[in-house]
Amino acid sequence: MGATMKARYSLYRIVILSGVFLLPLRSIHATELPSGLTVQDIDATVERTRTTFKVPGIALAIVQNGKIVFSRGYGQRSEDTKSASVDGRTLFAIGSNSKEFTATALAQLVDAGKLKWDDRVIDHLPEFRVSDPWITRDFRVSDLLTHHSGMGLGAGDLMLFSHSTFTRKDVLAGLEHMPFTAPFRSEYAYNNLLYVVAGALVERVTSQSWEDAVQTRLIDAAGLSACQTTPPYRDEADIATGQGDHSPLPAKAARQLPAVAPAGGIWCSVDGMARWAQIYLNGGQTPEGKRIFSTESRDALWAPHALLPLPDMAALTGTHFRAYGYGWFMEDFFGHKRVWHTGTIGGMVSYVTFLPELKNAIVILTNHDDHNATYALATTLSARIARGQSADWISYWKHQEDAANTESDALAASSGPGSSARPFLTLTTQQQQDYLGDYKDAWRGLIFVTQHGNDLRLTFSKADGLSGTLRSLPHDLFVVRWDNREQDGEDDAYVQFERNIEGKVTGMTMKLLGSDFSFDAQDLHPHKINSSSRETTQ
Repeated sequence: MGATMKARYSLYRIVILSGVFLLPLRSIHATELPSGLTVQDIDATVERTRTTFKVPGIALAIVQNGKIVFSRGYGQRSEDTKSASVDGRTLFAIGSNSKEFTATALAQLVDAGKLKWDDRVIDHLPEFRVSDPWITRDFRVSDLLTHHSGMGLGAGDLMLFSHSTFTRKDVLAGLEHMPFTAPFRSEYAYNNLLYVVAGALVERVTSQSWEDAVQTRLIDAAGLSACQTTPPYRDEADIATGQGDHSPLPAKAARQLPAVAPAGGIWCSVDGMARWAQIYLNGGQTPEGKRIFSTESRDALWAPHALLPLPDMAALTGTHFRAYGYGWFMEDFFGHKRVWHTGTIGGMVSYVTFLPELKNAIVILTNHDDHNATYALATTLSARIARGQSADWISYWKHQEDAANTESDALAASSGPGSSARPFLTLTTQQQQDYLGDYKDAWRGLIFVTQHGNDLRLTFSKADGLSGTLRSLPHDLFVVRWDNREQDGEDDAYVQFERNIEGKVTGMTMKLLGSDFSFDAQDLHPHKINSSSRETTQ
């Protein structure tokens, strides 16, 4: 498989995009690599990472002193060992690394004088509402980007992921029903929903869709090869497939416009992302001298705006602070400023990291749903660049992963649903009747409990396939096991039904069994709006 496959250099090509010439075809010279790295070191580190974490394919690029000095693909484009090899132009879904494109699109509008970071959002989007009227009035453009709104971790993600068919208009309408779990601007909690609002703001100010605005004003204008704001199509060949993601690609005639795109919808090659990193290191200017956004805006995007807790590894990396800017994390790393972001979507993980004072950037794209692999690779290479040597970060992150899995397995075996401590029950058909019906949540919409044979089924509206089977525990408590565990995750959810004083089921609450914050079941509180004995055909 990939560990024994001879990897190929991704040579630079002459590409014309919107009048911008990319770097000419040439070989990579080892003397251009940053101090502390050799081609052999990089190859060995990548292959050990692939083997340790079982990653099918990795694309990696390094920028140093204004040049893309390394760009290479390793392994295969999918879990199928017979699939084609990854190269510099293979398209990967970059997930939340799309956020810096949305933030940069807003920065361009600031550069053009069309808005300010401290403008009130309602002055540009009058329909914008959150659950508190005072916060609605004081919510600024910058507050969309810093993850300190007061909403909880992953709030509203069920409008974006898990087969959701919500539009950005739907997201805006549901926003005012999202609960606040902390005071405004007081606590950091990662949030995708508000980046969707930021995308809607780009649309309102530019009179273009977010897809078209970012494609034309950033990707095409900057000459980013093999990058796009919409999903790839069936007839495009050089595409990576994420772990467990076997969903069909759309036809060109069925262009998709998912609500999530401003927070995580871009697809890009490692060559394109490396050029994006070049432009950031160059203060918003292409290597040919074309200005894409101002250096002042780059500095604002890279400035700390919300403080974060220190990571567990802080003492090992000399980290004394961690913060979030506008679309970027930042911290000190062995005495140097480090700016970075990750992205996870569709079974793929990306990582972009800068050491600006050392004029360095690293881009990592993978088709394996495991952030530990990208953390291990990025930390190892960045440490070698920052201090000429590195601890064994691959073993460190593998240990972290194994320890977390062991703890989770032990907890499930001792007290989880279906264990000897909490065995499942078998309900009679008559007992099941109490739960059947339509339920409505203020922001997520309709949820249906139906009967299929001997099973109870839970199905979400505005979703192409988010459904599962309910298994009963005592006291009106159930566990829903999702049908598509590869796309909806292996984390089941508790469903606690509620009754009134007359004993009739009136609603439900939910809680995720696992740790995927993008399935924010805890924010749901559907109320029963009618009873039904209908049977599904699923």
